Amino acid sequence: MTFVQLIECRTSRLDEMNRLIDDWVAQTRGKRTATHALVGRDRSDASHIVEVVEFPSYEEALRNSRLPETDKIFHQMAALCDETPTFIDLDVVREETPAEETVRRFYAALANPGELPPLNDLLDEDVHSHDPVNPQDTIGLDNARSEFRMWRGGFDFTFTLDDLLAQGDRVCARWTWNATHKGDFLGIPPTGRKVTMTGMTLFRFTADGKIAEMWWQHDQLGLMQELGALDELER
Repeated sequence: MTFVQLIECRTSRLDEMNRLIDDWVAQTRGKRTATHALVGRDRSDASHIVEVVEFPSYEEALRNSRLPETDKIFHQMAALCDETPTFIDLDVVREETPAEETVRRFYAALANPGELPPLNDLLDEDVHSHDPVNPQDTIGLDNARSEFRMWRGGFDFTFTLDDLLAQGDRVCARWTWNATHKGDFLGIPPTGRKVTMTGMTLFRFTADGKIAEMWWQHDQLGLMQELGALDELER
């Protein structure tokens, strides 16, 4: 279970505290077990500082606290505080990542049978799609939908999301695409072949949570080979 520790203190020496944290990060490289950390300052009270540190589990947090470097920096940081820091230990019982959920819904919508949905609840009206196999970027929701329909017209397919990583306003998805070639695709008549393609997509989100930009990377050369489109060239 993910574990989060909140550390609160009051200090007017935040710059010195940040330098201590930088030193600790350098000294514990390869040994610390925290997966994420941030330091925030109270907007209504500049001396009120809160650090949030995330660990894979409580046990990993204990391992981190037992590092000799951690004990040393705690005493140094405490000396910079106006009063003794307080600790709040939290087991994470619920975690929501709206951007990741939007990406999951996007891939599910692309693969669902029947009419392609409007996608205006997922994509910004001015969405930009960058694909290295296209000579120009695809700009605008209507044009993006047209490109998706081209793929749907050529294949029945599903996506398996192998990894999803979120940071700030971006989400990166590593995926596997399994499909059956059922219709014309880039001039290739339907073959009925079952094909597989792997790829990655980086998504950028707007402030209101819609997909504003997409960068695609996928093995289209391998796909064309699976469809037999390269056979004539190889002879």
